[in-house]
Amino acid sequence: MKISCIILLCSFFLQSFFCTLRSNDADHPGNDTILTTEEVIIPTFLGNEQRNFYGINPPDTLEVLWKLYLGKGETIISRKLGSRIWAGAGWTGQPLLIKEDSGLFLIQGAYDHHLKKIHAETGEIIWQYKFDDVVKGTGTIWGAPDSFPPENRLIIFQGSRLGVGNYLDTKHIPSYRAISYYSGRELWRLDVKWTDSYSRDADGSALIINDTLYIGLENSLLTIINPSPYRASVKDGMLQPEIIQETKLYTKTDVINHKNNVVTESSPCLIDSIMYIASGSGHVFGYNLNQKKLVWDFYIGSDIDGSAIVTHDKCLLVSVEKQYIEGNGGAFKLDPSKSPEDAVVWYLPTGDIKYASWEGGIVGSGAVNDHYNKGKTAYLAAFSAIDGYLYVVMHDSIDAMRLVHGPRKEYKYPAPRIVFKYKIGNSISTPLLFEDKLIAASYAGIYLFDYDSDLNFKLLSKFPATFESTPIVYNGKVYIASRNGYFYCLGKKL
Repeated sequence: MKISCIILLCSFFLQSFFCTLRSNDADHPGNDTILTTEEVIIPTFLGNEQRNFYGINPPDTLEVLWKLYLGKGETIISRKLGSRIWAGAGWTGQPLLIKEDSGLFLIQGAYDHHLKKIHAETGEIIWQYKFDDVVKGTGTIWGAPDSFPPENRLIIFQGSRLGVGNYLDTKHIPSYRAISYYSGRELWRLDVKWTDSYSRDADGSALIINDTLYIGLENSLLTIINPSPYRASVKDGMLQPEIIQETKLYTKTDVINHKNNVVTESSPCLIDSIMYIASGSGHVFGYNLNQKKLVWDFYIGSDIDGSAIVTHDKCLLVSVEKQYIEGNGGAFKLDPSKSPEDAVVWYLPTGDIKYASWEGGIVGSGAVNDHYNKGKTAYLAAFSAIDGYLYVVMHDSIDAMRLVHGPRKEYKYPAPRIVFKYKIGNSISTPLLFEDKLIAASYAGIYLFDYDSDLNFKLLSKFPATFESTPIVYNGKVYIASRNGYFYCLGKKL
């Protein structure tokens, strides 16, 4: 008993020591005295466990209310290609939104290697935490148990690229981290393992269910973590979280067919007790939270970067990039209550147009108006594609006159009814759909439409800039980061 107590005491002091070492990681640390209440409005990528909430009250125009220069930073492409300088923020890059007594605040990752807490009314940086590389993905905020000290009542879980000066075979790649929302201090860091995947970055947003964290890392391991910093332990000189389980999201055949590009960049979603996650290995997997194993596997064969989105009828919208497949990229609606062989509800093919390193299809995620639909209009889904078009379909309706080839051209599937198609420019961003508004960003700018119950769409406003990231909306304002280096707050000037 005495030995056990000594071990526990040593572990406690080591954790306290490493937390102290990290206490200066925030360039502008917040006040340790927390005298506020908070409401987390956008806690994760696309807002909730179904990935279909984008904020409230979109504006009628896109005027610049304020802008903030996010900076730029170096990132390594490969040993052969060397490094690049990237500015602003890119894919997925959606901000998180929190309401405190003192106002609204954003959490935004940037290409200057920093995660930033920003005042949403003024653009003032409250603190910024430095990673080892550019920060691409969107984080997740956890409301920790009441037993936690006030400073750690809200914790951000955020990933980055693998680190400047690091390569795939570098011994340690701590590219996923826990950071205090209030102080900007690091609470733990996860050493992302080297697997058959050719990436050790962390782009996806975690789901936190019953105080357990689920994330697909780019090493393509579905990693289940105890997020508590007080259950973390020192390993390899780093305070690391407790790993509960790791599950491969690829097969040996996938590794061969994709030449190690089995990267998982998407964020998991939840339907009842099954969590669904798309992988660059070409699969959409279902993981049973009760059985703690994969129970469903829909094989597409392409690269899949976007996250699976949940519809009101408990189906999934899955975007398909044009890579490793003979047919067109596009989007599936899948019914996961059925066997994978019978799960396809429809398929929407998009144009095979090469842009940058992409060959076509849809890289970003889909959007639905289901969360906002009050029965006044149809259930709609929107997709921004590499071919430069914004597609809007009735996702619960089939075009009886169309059968289309699937991605591998093995089968023909029903197609959804397209109700609106508009040239916005090549895009990997995810659009936002509300009850009567549609917002879509691309490399050519950000577009704001309204639509009525008869599905007549009208362009209200456009703001030109280079966008990869996904915006959020709150009370007449749009918040979005650009590749031009700036973060924008857009709306109507008073």
